[in-house]
Amino acid sequence: MKAEDWERPIGIFDSGIGGLTVAKAIKKHLPLEQLVYFGDTAHLPYGDKSTAAIQAYSIKICELLLKKNCKIILIACNSASAAAYELVREYVGSKALVLNVIDPVVAYVGERFAGKTIGLIGTKQTVLSNVYEKKIDDLDRHIQLKSLATPLLAPMIEEGFFNNTISESVIQTYLSDPALDGIEALILGCTHYPLIKDQIATFYGGSVEVLDASELVARHVGQVLAKNGIAAERLLGPPHFYVSDYTVSFEASTQLFFQEKVHLEHYPLWE
Repeated sequence: MKAEDWERPIGIFDSGIGGLTVAKAIKKHLPLEQLVYFGDTAHLPYGDKSTAAIQAYSIKICELLLKKNCKIILIACNSASAAAYELVREYVGSKALVLNVIDPVVAYVGERFAGKTIGLIGTKQTVLSNVYEKKIDDLDRHIQLKSLATPLLAPMIEEGFFNNTISESVIQTYLSDPALDGIEALILGCTHYPLIKDQIATFYGGSVEVLDASELVARHVGQVLAKNGIAAERLLGPPHFYVSDYTVSFEASTQLFFQEKVHLEHYPLWE
């Protein structure tokens, strides 16, 4: 990458509001970076879509992020990271660095939990892909992974049902599943889940470490920027937000996350 690449924004995409947890963490850790965010609200949630469909959406979104001259494209969605990361890297080539939200979490788990039993909750797509299991096994750190698909959580959060009695009931039902017995840490394998992290932590009462990918990913992005000499030297503009289907709830969620009025630009993936 060239010296002036520090001036280019960071592109982030997800199926909906989940990736905003990552965008917010990046904004906090890297306040000089300009962000371009794409929420594929027309096709959410990705967790119950086929691999081929997620790959098609991801490539179309990358077309926009490359048009916006992004220096990094971060796939801020576990389902898309599992289904489309390698394809996106191939498609983007040398035009931008491509990152996912799985590798930083796996690296952290390898450092902290050798010889331990840890849990994973995520969408059907993420859990059935076995991507976490394969990557953790490759570390050869004798870590046992117990996985549970929790398909109701992402749509529940998208609809605004979090931190209330409805979400509490659903969370308790899932986390009480015997599949997660005996874990010492829990990977939140969906970028929506940090929004219910406190409720999950309350369920475990401090006995299980709840791993929030957004913080780990934000730190990883900072390391990649520094390693490549492309960290922003000054803030060049406000974040830009694009959606494939405009919804009032998405705009409200975005403003809640960023504590400022935001303008959503409608960008359909297919005309």
